[in-house]
Amino acid sequence: MKSMTGFAKQQTEYNGHKYTIEIKTLNSKTLDLNTKIPASLHNRELEIRTMLNALERGKIDFIITDENTSTNIQLNHELVQSRYQEITALADQLHCTQHNILDTILSMNDVWNSGDLSETDNDSWNHLSQSITATIAEVDQFRLHEGTILKDDFDKHVDIIEQKLNQIPQYEEERITTARERIQRYFAEYAIKEIDQNRFEQELIYYLEKYDITEEKVRLAKHINYFRQTMNTNESNGKKLAFVTQEMGREINTIGSKANHVEIQKLVVEMKDELEKIKEQLGNIL
Repeated sequence: MKSMTGFAKQQTEYNGHKYTIEIKTLNSKTLDLNTKIPASLHNRELEIRTMLNALERGKIDFIITDENTSTNIQLNHELVQSRYQEITALADQLHCTQHNILDTILSMNDVWNSGDLSETDNDSWNHLSQSITATIAEVDQFRLHEGTILKDDFDKHVDIIEQKLNQIPQYEEERITTARERIQRYFAEYAIKEIDQNRFEQELIYYLEKYDITEEKVRLAKHINYFRQTMNTNESNGKKLAFVTQEMGREINTIGSKANHVEIQKLVVEMKDELEKIKEQLGNIL
């Protein structure tokens, strides 16, 4: 089981360039890719996005920075002049005092160009793509580690739900006695003296069948086992776990509506509390 939260950062040098590759991932219902790459890699963006598809799902921020060590940084004089004229004209129009306009323009990243804006050659790309693949693998391991932590937490909550479920049978015989006594009190309250015992037992059975929770308990136990099995698969299982959790909640709610017993109601509340703790973290599962 994997989390959708991950991070990895690697650096590599080749042919006068020093690349820093950084990947951050967060939870998302779909694959949401955001890439920030140097101009020299724009022709490789489709290949990069295809590689990032291996992360399957999540909000993914992918950043590559290129420190070109083989060339000098050059100032774009035409862009500086254009910006200066625009800002000066705007300041005059707004009657603003002009302070350090040139310093402000020179602090803008886009007025500085590296001497080499050519596309990355095949050899450089082959080297860089290996580093990208390694960074993706590192993110995957990070996600796996985070998923293991979440799995341990889920196991704890599911175990508690199962324990509460196994405590219900001790109160079920008492439910029958309570139902019988309730009906008898009704008869006594309204001074009903003649009671057909056979009919009374039939009505009692009918009454108890309406509140029988055997099927719900069996289904909930099966859902618990299936939840555990799903957690232990190597597939992306976040959506499946969410569905199983929904079914668990359905059975717990039905048990609560049929319980008609204060102690069983308490167990139901405790099971729902544990289930909510699972739901809070399920959005992070891949």
